[in-house]
Amino acid sequence: MERLDYFLKRFLLIFPTFLCITFICFAICQFVPGGPVDQAIMRMKGMGGDTNPSNNNSGISEEQRKALEEHFGFNQPIHKRYWKWAWTNRIGLRMESYKFPNKTAWQLVKERFAVSLIFGIPGFFLTYLVCIPLGIAKALRDGKAFDVASSLIVFVGYAIPAFAFGMILKMLFCGTVDQLWDWFPVAGFVSDNYDSLTKFGKIKDMAHHMFLPVLCYMIGNFAVLTLLMKNSLLEEISKDYVRTVLAKGGTYRRAVWLHAVRNSLIPIVTGIGGIMTIMFAGSVLIEQVFEIPGMGRLSLEAITSRDYPVFMCILAVTSILGLVGNIVSDLSYVLIDPRINFRK
Repeated sequence: MERLDYFLKRFLLIFPTFLCITFICFAICQFVPGGPVDQAIMRMKGMGGDTNPSNNNSGISEEQRKALEEHFGFNQPIHKRYWKWAWTNRIGLRMESYKFPNKTAWQLVKERFAVSLIFGIPGFFLTYLVCIPLGIAKALRDGKAFDVASSLIVFVGYAIPAFAFGMILKMLFCGTVDQLWDWFPVAGFVSDNYDSLTKFGKIKDMAHHMFLPVLCYMIGNFAVLTLLMKNSLLEEISKDYVRTVLAKGGTYRRAVWLHAVRNSLIPIVTGIGGIMTIMFAGSVLIEQVFEIPGMGRLSLEAITSRDYPVFMCILAVTSILGLVGNIVSDLSYVLIDPRINFRK
């Protein structure tokens, strides 16, 4: 009953937390220079994409500026603008993009969301499927040749940023340096002839494009999760309850696999909430390197072009995913160790 009350409170806290996150970001967006009003003024002055606010008043009358502010709703108080965004426009889903005319923010997010899912979900599961067994193997062979050799690989992976690793993979396996190693496509999500392929051919083509970006997704958390799993298991093995199992005649294998491993998974599930946002929203730099039309790349385009409706829509989606992900982490604690309670 206590757990049910705890999770009910956590779900109820999602709403006020979401309002605080979105309101603060919404307010910041309203006062950042180079917004839609400034861009409209630059276009009226024939200056194209220049958004230098120091030139905003030159050649533009105050009436014209007020008309533009009224058109974009900047003449209203911040709380009224936020209410219009949150309620009237359904957290910005109905707002039209500034950069992509005749398209709402939700239409753009919906187009890119599926792409980020296809790349993010395999990367999410493969990271855990590789890191947990590897961390266990390193802990059970602590200080031996396997542990030393795998640690070298892990630390090299930790030192290389995911986007830099992607550029290296492109040079090695996309025919950039040597045509003999032209194994994977340089960029994109699918091939040009994707629509003409069979169902199996489409799956194969998509997997062919996914392989290198998914490796980059994995390397971002690979080293941290592996070492966390290893150190957590080593700590659990050194505790009294493991020695008690051995003293009662239990085998070392039983003590480790039935007791220590389960408890050592608790720190691992802590990061599920944060990883969920990356899984669904994608990685900005990885998508930029491989020219993947996902949500990460869309968010970068929205920020650089001051497309506030699209940026706020992505923020709203990722905020909800992060808040739900934190609850999933807590739920994972209970599933791994039923003894955990949430008393204050």
